[in-house]
Amino acid sequence: MGDTKIQSGNPLEQFVLLAKNAKGAAAVELVKQALEAQGVYVFGELLDMANIQDLENTPHAPYLSLLNTFAYGTYKGLMEQSQAGSTPDLTEAMRRKLRLLTVVSLAEQNKLLPYSLLQTELEINSVRELEDLVIEGISAGVVLGKLDQKNSYFEVDFVIGRDIRKMDIGNIVSVLSAWCDNCDSMLTNIETQVDKVNKEKLDTNQHKQELEQKINEVKQQIKNQPSGEGDDPDSRMDTERTDRREKKAAKGKGLRASNKGSGGGFWKQ
Repeated sequence: MGDTKIQSGNPLEQFVLLAKNAKGAAAVELVKQALEAQGVYVFGELLDMANIQDLENTPHAPYLSLLNTFAYGTYKGLMEQSQAGSTPDLTEAMRRKLRLLTVVSLAEQNKLLPYSLLQTELEINSVRELEDLVIEGISAGVVLGKLDQKNSYFEVDFVIGRDIRKMDIGNIVSVLSAWCDNCDSMLTNIETQVDKVNKEKLDTNQHKQELEQKINEVKQQIKNQPSGEGDDPDSRMDTERTDRREKKAAKGKGLRASNKGSGGGFWKQ
């Protein structure tokens, strides 16, 4: 089994394919490898395999329970289970992976994760060890964010998705349905606003056309009015301006002539 090489874009797929023929101890070994494998952070497909489910009523059942914990549970939850009964020993790789998956679950509830909360849930005493774990998760693409060492919290920007229990699918469908209903309502509102704006635009253009038509009608009426000179309104206006200039010029000449005629006389007492 260790020599089998399968090229796949899904890191879990090779374990799913191998699980078709792995039974008993071989299935347990496959579970161990999947829990340690780099890049494998979801386990739902492997859990659904018949040979893996067959471990439930065998001495290997604790490994099926362990796989369920990696799919849906948290590190603190596993530690509580270990106190209540026997659980398989974790390798260091398994321990770090389950802690990272716990960070993912915590980040789904709160964007800001205080160091104190993380240390409690992950059972890590050293701040340095905690920060190294988060940095490892960032490098692996499991979580994205920044460590605020001054304020002692991890600000989360992104986390991967974890496996979903079948019992939770109904709630997820309800949430998505409500979201779709809100989207439909918002879309309807937007369409209503668009129709309103288009109608206002149409009314404005129609009013503009009517106004232009009235202006043209008034211009035409002015042009059609009879005039003594037979000219159009513009010509009459030019003629009137010319007449005013001529009258003004004649008046100016009359004043100069009057001043000239009285300029040579003297007032005698």
